[in-house]
Amino acid sequence: MEWCGHSNPLLSFSSFIHQHLSRFGADLATRFQHTTTHSPHFSPQSLFASLTHPKHALAAAAPPSTLTSSHVAKSLTGTKVYTVSNSNNEFVLISDAADGSKSIGLLCFRHEDAEAFLAQVRSRKRELRGKARVVPITLDQVYMLKVEGIAFRFLPDPIQIKNALELRAANKGGFDGVPVFQSDLLVVKKKNKRYCPVYFSKEDIEKELSKVSRRGPGVSQHIMVGSLEDVLKKMEMSERNSGWEDLIFIPPGKSHSQHIQEIDA
Repeated sequence: MEWCGHSNPLLSFSSFIHQHLSRFGADLATRFQHTTTHSPHFSPQSLFASLTHPKHALAAAAPPSTLTSSHVAKSLTGTKVYTVSNSNNEFVLISDAADGSKSIGLLCFRHEDAEAFLAQVRSRKRELRGKARVVPITLDQVYMLKVEGIAFRFLPDPIQIKNALELRAANKGGFDGVPVFQSDLLVVKKKNKRYCPVYFSKEDIEKELSKVSRRGPGVSQHIMVGSLEDVLKKMEMSERNSGWEDLIFIPPGKSHSQHIQEIDA
């Protein structure tokens, strides 16, 4: 494996597609002319299958020698994202800005962005006033969610986009995807199993590094940044025992020791 324990292979990205985050509400307003809803229901008991993504499927069928979808999904356990549903627990969709003939669901990493989405739904769709609501869904459920003909877009935390760009200051350009952060110094072994924590928050990983490193303010130099989408794609293509199966995604606000203890309980 290259990213965890060696050099980071995720250093080249397309232009910064999240430059419009500051105009989030206005952008949503222009796309609500095609707002629709779509099943399936948000149900903790539902069995999910895969996530449709506009660039590549995040849960493509894996050959026998590669990591299974269930293994990748398990690595995402516990991290919540937020979207908007109607009273029937169906997705509320908007038209895709890149292709007006398609509808997409938004998955927000910040609750406040989902609330902004909800405000737009209520103001633009009279039939959904009082019925639409923000609902959480965990990333492992998202990963295993299969909906024919519908795509989802992640809306990252703009603070973490800023953090990722600062870490990659030497490599000018934008950032495409949801930022994730990793450090070789935080790899741990427990019960004969190796864990390579991956964080959604730069602040969280810096806090963890401050516990294991005595190098003061320089902890940022030990942080590597990639995108969630690219990391998942790499995991899907990797063979067992390659090291990529050691990745575990840490929910924002949690330490890796706390999260590992919870999932191993």
